[in-house]
Amino acid sequence: MTDHLPARLRVDNLSKEYGRGASANLVLKDISLEVRQGEFVCLVGPSGAGKTTLLRCLTSLMRPTSGSVSLDGVRLDGPSAQISVVFQEYTRSLFPWLTVERNVALPLRARGVPRALVRDLVRETLESVGLPEIEKKHPWQLSGGMQQRVAIARALVTEPEVLVMDEPFASIDAQTRLELEDLTLSLQRTRAMSVVLVTHDIDEAVYLADRVVVLSKNPATVQRVVAVSLGSERDQIETRARPEFAEHRATILELIRESQLRAAEALAARRSSPA
Repeated sequence: MTDHLPARLRVDNLSKEYGRGASANLVLKDISLEVRQGEFVCLVGPSGAGKTTLLRCLTSLMRPTSGSVSLDGVRLDGPSAQISVVFQEYTRSLFPWLTVERNVALPLRARGVPRALVRDLVRETLESVGLPEIEKKHPWQLSGGMQQRVAIARALVTEPEVLVMDEPFASIDAQTRLELEDLTLSLQRTRAMSVVLVTHDIDEAVYLADRVVVLSKNPATVQRVVAVSLGSERDQIETRARPEFAEHRATILELIRESQLRAAEALAARRSSPA
């Protein structure tokens, strides 16, 4: 477990509001959480709870209305070179007219890394995600699972401290999804990265995470942080068959259902109240 390790990514009283005045929509309210060094944290919650908005604020792709995000104790005022992102839509995040090598090399070239070193780093990173000798292919020549591996390689090639993933396996078939879950776990362990993954899949969250942050809805708050007591070694068959897995899954599902019920009751009350 990572309980004794320092916080790498820290969120303090973060709120996000869209619009102004009477039409303002408060999406996130006073979110506080931390991700420790080498920890795998999953964010779950009801559909529309604001998970992706929180992710964008974590990575400084979106500025929060209030509150702060800090990396290694330093407040972030813009995107950090130490945080990489993997998006759900790999077909949109990869450039089809560029080869795999050039797609993965983009963040290195943006930093002015020498060309010879770029080639070596790209090759090594592609091998680490199980894609050797495909540098000259284009994304459209690869399967969906392979394209997402390329997207993961691009995020890893700069050796970030924190990897943030927004439902990265949602568009992948079931078998490939399991393979990519295990790949992500392996990469996280061997590179000692902190990982934050947004998912709608509760089973996936329990299987991957050291801790699961359960968000409520309308606006999103941290409902509970569930520590996952499954150890560091996970197996798709044995881990999912353990009684602890079922217990964690039931706890998180109950929290999400309670949040959905409260949100529905609040909406009904607003609609029935006089204007």
